[in-house]
Amino acid sequence: MLGICRGRRKFLAASLALVFIPAITWLYLSSANFTVKPLELQSSALIGALGEHQSLELRLRDAQDRKRDLQREFSPTSRTSTHSNRHSSGRHGNQIHTHSTEEGTGDSEAKKAGNSSDCVRQPVVNKCETIHIAIVCAGYNASRDVVTLVKSVLFHRRNPLHFHVITDSIARKILSDLFHTWMVPAVHVNFYDADELKSEVSWIPNKHYSGIHGLMKLVLTKTLPSDLQKVIVLDTDITFATDIAELWVVFHKFKGQQVLGLVENQSDWYLGNLWKNHRPWPALGRGFNTGVILLLLDRLRKLKWEQMWRLTAERELMSMLSTSLADQDIFNAVIKQNPFLVYQLPCFWNVQLSDHTRSEKCYKDVSDLKVIHWNSPKKLHVKNKHVEFFRNLYLTFLEYDGNLLRRELFGCPSETDHNSETLQKTLSELDEDDPCYEFRRERFTVHRTHVYFLHYDYEPSADNTDVTLVAQLSMDRLQMLEAICKHWEGPISLALYLSDAEAQQFLRYAQGSEVLMSRSNVGYHIVYKEGQFYPVNLLRNVAMGQVNTPYMFLSDIDFLPMYGLYEYLRKSVVQLDMANTKKALVVPAFETLRYRLSFPKSKAELLSQLDMGTLFTFRYHVWTKGHAPTDFAKWRTATTAYRVQWEADFEPYVMVRRESPEYDRRFVGFGWNKVAHIMELDAQEYEFVVLPNAYMIHMPHAPSFDITKFRSNKQYRMCLKTLKEEFQQNMSRRYGFAALKYMTADNNS
Repeated sequence: MLGICRGRRKFLAASLALVFIPAITWLYLSSANFTVKPLELQSSALIGALGEHQSLELRLRDAQDRKRDLQREFSPTSRTSTHSNRHSSGRHGNQIHTHSTEEGTGDSEAKKAGNSSDCVRQPVVNKCETIHIAIVCAGYNASRDVVTLVKSVLFHRRNPLHFHVITDSIARKILSDLFHTWMVPAVHVNFYDADELKSEVSWIPNKHYSGIHGLMKLVLTKTLPSDLQKVIVLDTDITFATDIAELWVVFHKFKGQQVLGLVENQSDWYLGNLWKNHRPWPALGRGFNTGVILLLLDRLRKLKWEQMWRLTAERELMSMLSTSLADQDIFNAVIKQNPFLVYQLPCFWNVQLSDHTRSEKCYKDVSDLKVIHWNSPKKLHVKNKHVEFFRNLYLTFLEYDGNLLRRELFGCPSETDHNSETLQKTLSELDEDDPCYEFRRERFTVHRTHVYFLHYDYEPSADNTDVTLVAQLSMDRLQMLEAICKHWEGPISLALYLSDAEAQQFLRYAQGSEVLMSRSNVGYHIVYKEGQFYPVNLLRNVAMGQVNTPYMFLSDIDFLPMYGLYEYLRKSVVQLDMANTKKALVVPAFETLRYRLSFPKSKAELLSQLDMGTLFTFRYHVWTKGHAPTDFAKWRTATTAYRVQWEADFEPYVMVRRESPEYDRRFVGFGWNKVAHIMELDAQEYEFVVLPNAYMIHMPHAPSFDITKFRSNKQYRMCLKTLKEEFQQNMSRRYGFAALKYMTADNNS
């Protein structure tokens, strides 16, 4: 109440000032005209009068200045104008042609906002309003970048999000699997086929490293749903340092025909002074950066945006011949001709960290930062005064545990997710008092999965004999990768069980390895850590799921295949008519206790080392039953493949068709994970055929955490026994009378 009274008093004072100050001024000037005497008669009096006149004139100017200030503060139109700096575009924000430093940094907007009254409500995003975000993403590297961008957005967000992702086939495969397994509440994702859009922009020559996909933001009005009215468009190399809702609310500031929200370009590129004969595309002043764009899609469609940018591009290409900065050049050329289209965002919404930018003018404190844009090809190695701080912020999200972002948005109704509902129902039916509850729960845990973490490029051979080696590993087995690549020249599919931070360590390791970087036929698929068990069979299934060859060799990461095994298996496909029969080709397994081994280059060398005690049949001293049916005595002299029968606890390493059954997920950690799979193959009437000239050798390593738990924890062993019995009962139900032998064999063993 007191505030209102004070406001009224100020308003009354302003009104009186408006009435009396002009009247006093007129009276003074009139009296001066009547009393002035000739100069030559009263020179001394005139000097005094002039001094008094100047003094009054200064006071008058001061009064007029105060009057203008009061007018701005208390007139209804000025109030609206002042507050429009927060929820619509202020006049200063519309004057794009000035390109002042204050506009570029957003300082003037901050100053005006600081003058506004706290009584007026600022525009906010409705708690449950969905924020729409569009991203163009193509290829393996960009898919990794998108994950970091999404993490930074999810970390700060309080609203439902809808991502619209324009992808090539590679990025779509990667990101669809990732979002499906991420299961973040109140996040919806739609994918749009970039290949279908190529014809829209392929006629534009582009020198930028983003290639044809760097032009696809131009066609978003045509690509995105016709009922979508507005969208925030982001580059993949963006990191958010605030809630994206703060940017979404800026749409309220657009006025008139403003349809594009952009930050001024912070380099001198469009000024054309970077080097001699530098000739950039036309732009308004410094131009605008398109790493962050606010698009009013409905208005753009009404303005015939498609026709507008096409005509501009065609005209400029006649002299420029190609774009240097992809879509950004064309956006700027359009804005140059139509400056009324743009609403200039404060530059803290796109702090551009390329070399030689004015990015430092965008912030005075950490709290000023909103969006960081790594828009240099050097990325994290860019030169900037505060690059270490920016790099640490980026690395925080890069290595942040994405599982922690599965947060519910309380109070907001969300669409029914049938997968999530089914999962919750299944978990609710488990008995939490069951001593084996954690084992049972692990079977249904959905692990976030990022397939093809690194570049992969392999087309299977046309003769339908190609084979992929399949294995899984954790961080402590990373050192085996180079050795396996040296022993196996064919395609490899690996599932790695890592945390987000470990995934980045792996990336650095791989990129620093000449052996790994020389191979483009190795698929690395990250399954992110969650829970207390090592989900060994899930990992195997993930790796199997990405095989694109007709056959796969199911191995383990601590085994080195013999040199030439890849070609040997391909020949065996033809010789044993694998295409028309159900066979599992057994590769005999051996082991050494020596960390330095002269790896045998032939069967004869292997037999010699076997006789000398350098090598042993695998697990002969702790788990003989696992490989006994291979019949090593027969193998020593065999020259042709021979068939063996399934026996209890048989767990050989085999090559099978790609369509063979998956591993059973109930078995985690150590114990029965391969045994159950071989039993399933036998139940489906696969023949086990031992290859006479094939072998693999297990290399020594420290015991895994899971085998240590198995040996030391009685409850662990009891639960494994329970799961084993339940699996056998399931086999009986699925395969009937034929599965009785598994129950009998187990009881007799």
